This record gives sequence, C-alpha cells and structure tokens, in this order.
Amino acid sequence: MKALHMVTFIFLAIGGLNWGFSAFGYNVVNRILGGWPQIEQAVYVLVGLSAVIELVMHPKNCKACVSPGTTPM
Repeated sequence: MKALHMVTFIFLAIGGLNWGFSAFGYNVVNRILGGWPQIEQAVYVLVGLSAVIELVMHPKNCKACVSPGTTPM
C-alpha cells in the first residue's frame, strides 16, 4: 500500500503543478510530452485515477483522519 500511495502522490503532485502553471498559460505535461499525445493523455488519466485512489484510501491511512483508539490500515 505504501508504494501505491507514493505513486499516486507523485501523479497528484504532477497534476497539481501542471494545473497551477496552466493558470499562467504554461502546460508542463504538454511541454514535456507534446510530441506524444497518447502518452500525454495517459498521464492525465493516471492523474485522475490517482485522485480517485487517494480519495478512497486517504481516510484509512491518514493518522489525523483515524478515529481515536483505531489504527490506520
């Protein structure tokens, strides 16, 4: 589970940074993968899947979200 969390965190960071830079008209993913539109689309899909995975798994793994007297999975 830790490896999955690390991978999803990386994709969420990529997506967040890309979204932030896009406010200034700069698409990081497109700049890096512009010649490979299929790979660029795959990155966007992975960012979206990472968000869904983290939304589902976060309450189970977050120490601040766990009820007192229970342990994170």
